[in-house]
Amino acid sequence: MEKKPELMMRKPEWLKISLPQGKEYLDVKEIIARKQLHTICVSGKCPNLAECWGRGTATFMILGDICTRACRFCNVKTGSPQGIVDWDEPDRLADTIEGMKLRHVVLTSVDRDDLPDGGAALWAKTVQRVKERSPQVTIETLIPDFNGVAALINQVIDAGPNIVSHNMETVRRLTPKVRSRAKYEVSLKTIETIARHGKVKAKSGIMVGLGETPEEIIETMDDLRNAGCMILTIGQYLQPTRKHLTVKEYVSIEQFQEYKRIGLEKGFKFVESGPLVRSSYHAEKHV
Repeated sequence: MEKKPELMMRKPEWLKISLPQGKEYLDVKEIIARKQLHTICVSGKCPNLAECWGRGTATFMILGDICTRACRFCNVKTGSPQGIVDWDEPDRLADTIEGMKLRHVVLTSVDRDDLPDGGAALWAKTVQRVKERSPQVTIETLIPDFNGVAALINQVIDAGPNIVSHNMETVRRLTPKVRSRAKYEVSLKTIETIARHGKVKAKSGIMVGLGETPEEIIETMDDLRNAGCMILTIGQYLQPTRKHLTVKEYVSIEQFQEYKRIGLEKGFKFVESGPLVRSSYHAEKHV
């Protein structure tokens, strides 16, 4: 007998926000669609969209919209992209960023385990094109783990982004349940490779509310600092649909503040910690 999905937990008042729907949102949504691009800001209806765009920051997803992994927290489509790569995407994206007059851009992607290089070559080309067209724009790359292969990670870094980020997403104990094929140690190795490169700041993010304990969050902070991570984001996990992992806890604002205090004490240069914090939140401040 098929197991029924668990009921979604009711959100507390501090998480009840209005989704973006004004003219600015609709205008940019139209631009993105016309250029055949993907942005997490729009597709995820990010609650911070208006604030970020107002500061000249936006997040774009490259390498298509089909991920080869099936992490149980994520609402991105999963399947096989069958090795297809849109090599014109970097130029369309660079053109869009120039037209939007952005000051800071966060680039992320689906996982592309169907490609021998995991998409590293297109990652590098995208960063290079954006820098050529908009040299004043600062760039953060939120990369997949590339299965921990240092040469592929370094290929992205060598293209010249200002910050390179890779999200741990959750604590060690919950990683097998939450993250599909990804492994905790491989993610730590990815962060360490970024930090050892020496030319960029290493950044990571974790979600809370999945059943972790404060002690496990602190352990993950220690692991990240030991790997050389300098920037950390901590945000509340929100269940996209009934098919995804259920929220085990809505973490209090006071606990988020405590995580920030602890993180700064441990030596992180920046810690963004709050219910609505996402990987790209206040990203322009981290350069």
